[in-house]
Amino acid sequence: MINVAVGGCKIELFDKENHKEYVANAPNWILPAINKYNGNPYGHLVDLGKKAQEKGVIKGILLQLGESNTGDEQWPEKVKVVYENLLQDLNLNAEEVPLIAGEMVSGEQGGKCASMNKILAKLPQKIPNAHIVSLEGCEAVNDGLHFSAAGYRELGERYAEKILPLLK
Repeated sequence: MINVAVGGCKIELFDKENHKEYVANAPNWILPAINKYNGNPYGHLVDLGKKAQEKGVIKGILLQLGESNTGDEQWPEKVKVVYENLLQDLNLNAEEVPLIAGEMVSGEQGGKCASMNKILAKLPQKIPNAHIVSLEGCEAVNDGLHFSAAGYRELGERYAEKILPLLK
């Protein structure tokens, strides 16, 4: 499992061609997290992926991102660009490496970005091997953005339930 995360970022931060523009205009509070990856989380992800491939096989890509892009109807296309770049840079086959994307905190739980789930649901129209994980009912905390510890455990179980049948 490779984890590269920058809380509060937009998908544009992982666009290998345009991430510098995003970083140049990013709010100051996010810069320390971006700088942990030398200003290029995508490049760091690819480096870790290549290192992992020395001893293992990449079986899927998990994506839990979207709150900062709420309302952006172009988000599925932006994710497609990142996914296709990862496939190319890591020499992966799209038919063998699904993209598993999790929803935002639901509206029933006061999710501030719950409207993004409708946009996220369009991802399989852009990426045939994309699969959406429903997170409805996963316990959230009061900020309307994050899940509780129990919610994250449930989130992990749901990711596993989604990807395990897809593995060959």
